[in-house]
Amino acid sequence: MTAAVAMGFLVIVLLVAATSRLWVAVTTSFAAVLAFNFFFLPPVGTLTIAEPQNWIALFSLLAVSLVASNLAAVARTRTQEAIARRDELRRLFDLSRDVLLVTDGRDANASLASFISQRFALDYVGICVPQKSGWVVSDAGHRPIALDPRELSAAFHRVEGGQTTSVELSQARLVPLRLGDKPIGFLATAGRPIEPQTLDAVAGLAALAMERGQFLDVRKAADLARQSEALKSALLASLGHDLRTPLTAIRVAASNLQASWLDERDRREQSDLILTEVDRLTRLFQNILEMARIDAGAVAEDMRWVAPSEIVDAARSSVEPVLRGRHVDVSIESDRLVYLDPRLTSAALSQLLENAAHYAPAPSPIRISASVTDGGLAIAVRDHGPGIPEPDLPHVFDRFHRGINARGRQSGTGMGLAIAKGVLAVERGHLIAENCADGGARFTIVVPAEVK
Repeated sequence: MTAAVAMGFLVIVLLVAATSRLWVAVTTSFAAVLAFNFFFLPPVGTLTIAEPQNWIALFSLLAVSLVASNLAAVARTRTQEAIARRDELRRLFDLSRDVLLVTDGRDANASLASFISQRFALDYVGICVPQKSGWVVSDAGHRPIALDPRELSAAFHRVEGGQTTSVELSQARLVPLRLGDKPIGFLATAGRPIEPQTLDAVAGLAALAMERGQFLDVRKAADLARQSEALKSALLASLGHDLRTPLTAIRVAASNLQASWLDERDRREQSDLILTEVDRLTRLFQNILEMARIDAGAVAEDMRWVAPSEIVDAARSSVEPVLRGRHVDVSIESDRLVYLDPRLTSAALSQLLENAAHYAPAPSPIRISASVTDGGLAIAVRDHGPGIPEPDLPHVFDRFHRGINARGRQSGTGMGLAIAKGVLAVERGHLIAENCADGGARFTIVVPAEVK
């Protein structure tokens, strides 16, 4: 019976050890030994042990209880550590995915600090990078910390000298950010404790994210430089072509005027040709100047009350040589006055009219329709040309983009629609390009304005 009771006490101790802390299990072990001695070992009712074999049984129960309690505590601790490591690995994996979202070079470090703070439930995270003017700290977390630049500089010199791998400050812990063997800054953390190996892994991911951001910035700068060179080449080629054509026509016409065999009518035709080509050159240089003014932000508004018909008439007058011989159908639904900049609006409309004249067949009409609503003015230019190819629709307002239908044409620099978009943007207007169901294209100017 004594052996059965001892096994019962042992089972109780094992159950307590499996479900409680080590000190609870040890206390239960001693309590079980005392209870076993007091209630079941003769003389019963006392703590005296009469027979030597009872000492062996008592100490055996105590030893087994303590060893079992310790083993259960170790197993439970190992389980908790394994769960904690699993959680840290999951956080590291999630952080590695977050790193791929960091693309903006200006706010990259702040976004990275926010990701680390959220993933690892830290009170404070700071990305500290040394600059010539001092330390730049991008931080996140619900408990802001003011890091001392002098402490950061002293710690950085120690890290550069290889004297330490991490630094403990009064408010935060610093882990070096390294690209290869070279330290580039610190990862500062405060809040719940994190294993040093995990912090080193987080710092490594942060350094990789910073290197990736720098690489993206360099690549973006290279792309912009390449696009700039392409635009310059396209501009030079287009301008060279568009300058050469009218200059050649002017030179030929001027040479013909010197011929003695020309009659008065032929001389008038050659003079008209020279004037037409001079107007063409004038519009080209005006486009170049307008594009430069848009880029420099030198286009200013001159607001006044004006009727839509005045804007349409001004635009038609400015491109009259281009529209000569074409039928232009004008429809103005309302002549209510609108408060806007008529110069900018008519300049945009003239670009649309010139574009329609270039792409629409000569016998087909060009239709202008204007309407006034409580929100402002809308003017649409409709042609019966080939329309806008689907691949060109997203780029139709890009500068120097002439599109598929422009191949083989002698005129056009691809600046007209870009200029129209730019001057409208000054007065908060915009352009809409679309293909018509029965053929041709429609460009609509929308300008917000007061109406009376």
